[in-house]
Amino acid sequence: MSSCYLMPMLKKYVEKIENASVYEVAIKTPLDIMPTLSRRFKNEVLLKREDLQPVFSFKLRGAYNKIASLPDENRQKGVIAASAGNHAQGVALAAQQKGIDALIVMPKTTPAIKVNSVREKGAQIVLHGDAYDEAYEHARQLAIEQELTFVHPYDDEDVIAGQGTVAVELLQQSTKHIDAIFVPVGGGGLIAGVAAYIKAKSPTTKVIGVEPEDAPCMHHALAKGERVVLDQVGIFADGVAVRQVGAEPFRVAQHYVDEVILVSTDEICAGIKDIFDDTRSIAEPAGALAVAGLKKYVAREKCRDQHLIAIDSGANINFDRLRHVAERAEVGEQREALLAVTIPEQAGSFLKFCNLIGKRSVTEFNYRYADDSEAHIFVGIELSRGDKEKNALIDRLTNGGYRVTDLTDNEMAKLHIRHMVGGHAESIDGEVLFRFQFPERPGALLKFLTLIGQRWNISLFHYRNHGSAYGRVLVGLQVKQAEHIELMSYFDSLGYDYWEEADNPAYRLFLGKAP
Repeated sequence: MSSCYLMPMLKKYVEKIENASVYEVAIKTPLDIMPTLSRRFKNEVLLKREDLQPVFSFKLRGAYNKIASLPDENRQKGVIAASAGNHAQGVALAAQQKGIDALIVMPKTTPAIKVNSVREKGAQIVLHGDAYDEAYEHARQLAIEQELTFVHPYDDEDVIAGQGTVAVELLQQSTKHIDAIFVPVGGGGLIAGVAAYIKAKSPTTKVIGVEPEDAPCMHHALAKGERVVLDQVGIFADGVAVRQVGAEPFRVAQHYVDEVILVSTDEICAGIKDIFDDTRSIAEPAGALAVAGLKKYVAREKCRDQHLIAIDSGANINFDRLRHVAERAEVGEQREALLAVTIPEQAGSFLKFCNLIGKRSVTEFNYRYADDSEAHIFVGIELSRGDKEKNALIDRLTNGGYRVTDLTDNEMAKLHIRHMVGGHAESIDGEVLFRFQFPERPGALLKFLTLIGQRWNISLFHYRNHGSAYGRVLVGLQVKQAEHIELMSYFDSLGYDYWEEADNPAYRLFLGKAP
């Protein structure tokens, strides 16, 4: 794209952003120093507190700007949106402020706390489908049938301009040149608005997007040079769980976003903890993305004394998810190692093992007798020097004669195995193991069990609620070799995301039939 075209695009967005109508309902959020993180990383790290908006999310800015810009005829007919969370609340509050009727289509899996929050703001709610895509398509159809204006969560110039007011505030609030701004990315509305304004006013400031490793729609699109549709997306950071980035955000990002960094679930959890440590506030997973990406950038670039800003995009997190966050934060901060250690089943082995660990704090210790020759231990160990210390400990244990398997990055081990270590099932034949993710709603677990158990014997089952819209299950089934193709076809017909885990070392060591 030629520069003669790019400048008019920037000019257009600067004008739209500076004239955006958001402050009748949104607030100018503070830009707070993160003292602990700044000292640790030897850079000045600041946090833009969009979690303090009236709906605890930046989404209010774009929704209000879009609704405020509508002609009177459209306002009289009302607006409609599809959302499972923050955008729904933004549209509902914006419509309430303007005295406009709002209809919000939400997936049936949406937690009651979010449904109630939207309803309290005066919006009418329709629950449809198990996922956002189904709710979106239904909302589009209703918009046509009822002549309502559809308020898109990110793929709209007025929405992007509303989100871009965050960048205006950053330049007003920052007392120094900003070296880099880290922005969470889902559909791309926020980063498009921020990037357009920042590159027009401060071209040397880097604008860096951050996405989860399991929802990299912008990252992959920029790498390929065109929008891509992801086969599946992770749902831990549900606020950015988008399969395809918006067309307009992608057009802007191609020219004004410097890069997109990917972070793991554990790194996101560590970011939530970092924000809590410095502000005593709790970010939602999507809200902590930028902090996680900032940390990864600093570690990679080894930069010092820079002025870095992370946007905390929201705080709409279910309280019961905090258990899962706390479990994963220490791993994400490289402050905990999870190891499987095989020791001889003989007197003194435990003592020798503990002596090799030394005075390190043990965060978890699971053991069960397996046979007369050896035993397997699942152990969590607190670290103070990250991977360097973990690798040294593994070497120490290995040199001491123990077989060690590092499970620190093993998703199945962290989600399931650590909660169910109990010994091998010696009499089980033909067991296969799969990990499932399915929409969580009343009766969903029973339905899943019924569907799976009608055809094959269930030999292992573990479900643990993580306070999200999706259930996570580990299931073992006794299946004859000739039935494997039938089994896979059956799984595909269920429509749930699943992963085969029979070769996972955590399963072989702690649950599977002993070799």
